Amino acid sequence: MATNQASHSDRKFTIPVNDDANQQASLSIEIGDFDYSKRSQWLRAAVLGANDGLVSTASLMMGVGAVKQDIKAMILTGFAGLVAGACSMAIGEFVSVYSQLDMELAQMKREKQRVENGERVLENEEEDKGTLPNPLQAAAASALAFSVGAMVPLLAASFIRDYKVRLGVVVGAVSLGLVVFGWLGAVLGKAPFVKSAVRVLVGGWLAMAITFGLTKLIGSSRL
Repeated sequence: MATNQASHSDRKFTIPVNDDANQQASLSIEIGDFDYSKRSQWLRAAVLGANDGLVSTASLMMGVGAVKQDIKAMILTGFAGLVAGACSMAIGEFVSVYSQLDMELAQMKREKQRVENGERVLENEEEDKGTLPNPLQAAAASALAFSVGAMVPLLAASFIRDYKVRLGVVVGAVSLGLVVFGWLGAVLGKAPFVKSAVRVLVGGWLAMAITFGLTKLIGSSRL
């Protein structure tokens, strides 16, 4: 009898332990999913800014290089593109995200007026505020990422005097940078790496080729 009672007691004791383990595993999965969803705000701004910094600055430098072989002209063009682009990205992202914030706050206010239970409203409001977009965070991430991306073609062209070699090095460095940023965005966002990298790389090549070709055409026609 003592043995049977001990056995029953052990069974009763192990059931809540297993339940707690399952609850903890479920909680860890939910937390992991929540972390990735919160990354979407700054990740979108950072990836967009880095790609734009790479492509737009390199395209500007390639366009100037199509009609002027002076290294100083390319570097000054790239630096001006870095400063102007970083400011433009920051302002644009701030205004865009702030508009989204205003809409979500207005929606929260409408939902609050429809709920009669004050305690439940307070809890929902606190939870919702934790997931609201942050305009300053998005603007800073976008400007910083743009600057980092724009530094790639600038550094690649800074120490090469030969015109043709300089253009080739800029294209190569930008291509590598596009693949790296495409891979980083895919890893952080849990997206397919190959599709992301190819999409970013082909888009960058097209932008540089179109800018170089059109600028060369206009420069040769002396318009």
